[in-house]
Amino acid sequence: MPDMMVAQTATPASHPADNARQLAADFDLRHLPASFYDDPYPTFHALRANNPVLPLGPGSYLLTRHADLMTVYKDAKLFSSDKKAEFLPKFGNGLLYQHHTTSLIFNDPPLHTRVRRIIAGALNPRAVADLEGPMITMVDGLLDRMAARGEADIIADLAASVPIEVIGNLLAIPHERRGPLRDWSLAILGALEPQPTAAMLESGEIAVRDFLDYLRVLVAERRASPGSPDSDVLTRLIQGETDGEQLSEIELLQNCIFILNAGHETTTNLIGNGLFNLLEWPQEKARLLANPALITSAIEEFLRFDSPVQLGNRITTAPTRLGDVDMPAGTFVTLAIAAANRDPAAFTDPDRLDLARPHNRHVAFASGVHVCVGLTIARMEGRVAILRFLQRFPNYHLSGAPVRGNRARFRGFLALPVHLG
Repeated sequence: MPDMMVAQTATPASHPADNARQLAADFDLRHLPASFYDDPYPTFHALRANNPVLPLGPGSYLLTRHADLMTVYKDAKLFSSDKKAEFLPKFGNGLLYQHHTTSLIFNDPPLHTRVRRIIAGALNPRAVADLEGPMITMVDGLLDRMAARGEADIIADLAASVPIEVIGNLLAIPHERRGPLRDWSLAILGALEPQPTAAMLESGEIAVRDFLDYLRVLVAERRASPGSPDSDVLTRLIQGETDGEQLSEIELLQNCIFILNAGHETTTNLIGNGLFNLLEWPQEKARLLANPALITSAIEEFLRFDSPVQLGNRITTAPTRLGDVDMPAGTFVTLAIAAANRDPAAFTDPDRLDLARPHNRHVAFASGVHVCVGLTIARMEGRVAILRFLQRFPNYHLSGAPVRGNRARFRGFLALPVHLG
């Protein structure tokens, strides 16, 4: 009888729709629970279903629908990438502010056009193709060292090493001087979190200062002894365009930092997330092993399924309307890239990893004039590193608990320990 009474008076289980509404109602980008960093996608599904143009505060909204992000990306004039108004109160008028308001990604034309043209000229198809052979040799060397130990940390031993070496080669940075680059990158990009702590801001400021000192020496050396502007990005940035247009010293230094940071973080996360997701989806792992030609579409699916960069930002320059929300000029818009890449209106069965997914129009590299300038290199790095690791160690498995970076803007791991056999 007591058991029957309990059964009769027990509270009914929550309906999934009620849970989703509660997730959406409780969402605060500046105060995220640990569960969000573990798996943000239920929250993004809830937001997209219940409040796809979500107020984040006065004059600020979060967008989660693929179509809305494409609207923003297609109109760079209406949705500006200039971050001066947003970053000055966040960073103060220091070196961190100078960096994030001078680099390519957070600027509009004409600076964006000028810098992008110079960088893109050096990242031409021939230069990228020339990188692949040395990269295969470098990756195989990393895998040899892992094999000798029988275990590895996928992040420290592979995912973080690959982009530092590739970008170091692009900028012709001596191998013995690449040691501090990753720590500087993590500190500078960490300050972009929605709610950075005072310690994070201080670390970012120090990292920019030290990075600038480091680059001044490197630039002085390159001015004295230039490399080939066809393959050496730093030489090309120094010399500028053939019509004589050049970057100022600050533009040059800060965009060197941007190239190193952007290429490092996104590729590290792509490789780490991709190899982790293959463990979570063993049937797809077996599928790729059986058909290595799938690696090209697999990279696009890794980018969509677990986007290395999860959030972006814009500011409106004129009144506009998104969804059923009117936005005046000066409205801050946060783009939930990860949510758009799991939007069922754009992707069939979006929560399924499908390495052969057709028509994969993800926005992991953004779109429009601000589409990632280094996407060809990132794809090549991911393709080589993931496939060669998988073929060398097809039975790899976790040997300990993965350690996530616990950041909202960048999704990846700090450590991913595995046994290799």
